[in-house]
Amino acid sequence: MNIGISLFSGRQPVDTAVVAQKAETLGFDSLWLGEHPVIPVHSSSPAPGTSGGSIPDFYSRLVDPFVALARASAVTTKLKLGTGITLIPERNPLLLAKEVATLDYFSKGRFLFGIGAGWNKEETEIMGGNFAHRWTQTREAIEAMQALWANEAAEYHGTYYDFPLVRSFPRPVQQPHPPIFLGGVAQQVFKRIVAYGNGWMPTRSTPELIRQGRAVLNELAVEAGRDPKSITVLAYIAPAERAVLQSLAEAGADAAVVRLEGESEAAALTRLEQLAQEVL
Repeated sequence: MNIGISLFSGRQPVDTAVVAQKAETLGFDSLWLGEHPVIPVHSSSPAPGTSGGSIPDFYSRLVDPFVALARASAVTTKLKLGTGITLIPERNPLLLAKEVATLDYFSKGRFLFGIGAGWNKEETEIMGGNFAHRWTQTREAIEAMQALWANEAAEYHGTYYDFPLVRSFPRPVQQPHPPIFLGGVAQQVFKRIVAYGNGWMPTRSTPELIRQGRAVLNELAVEAGRDPKSITVLAYIAPAERAVLQSLAEAGADAAVVRLEGESEAAALTRLEQLAQEVL
């Protein structure tokens, strides 16, 4: 099973170029970065997976993933580069389509497009998204981007996005587009993956969760006329324990990502070497 890392910096950003180069040398498969453009000082939205729902400080310290991954792409040749996750309702799909295609182009087809709709209502609305209908908005954005990636000129006319014929280049190296990964465990997520995704990336995965999710995806894919093998299962932020990772693989996970933290570049590199010994 391929193992990647998801980088979480401390109060000062860790240089993704340095971490990426070391990760590739050690044999990791991928590097993933999260996204939160802003974190409202006053928010009633509970953070998922936290005690009491309070928003951890690191959420407000995330660097822009596309800029950072572009930096990483310049010093690597094999390492895959992923967003975990891009908050689709908070971005303009015309600009995002170009960013995705540009990164995939310059990395020679190494970009993995992890997407989500967000959990922070205040942040979503500050950034121009419709929180109540964020998944419908996400679907429209993906459809619009797929049209831009596939055609010499494309137009889109929806509820949230509406534009006439336009040209947008470059084209992604990966065709028809870089793989699209969605997180979550609700039934609707599985339907969305089968409808317009290429992979499932649940957090806090257990072997049973992976086994059940894989079964649901297989069933829905067959019903939709898709090959179940065309859908990748990625255990995101999995425990950095070889035995657990093996159990996830046996349950149906194709790949996994473990968390790399570092308050400094030196600390991150030291921990990266430890992770390599623990999981590779």
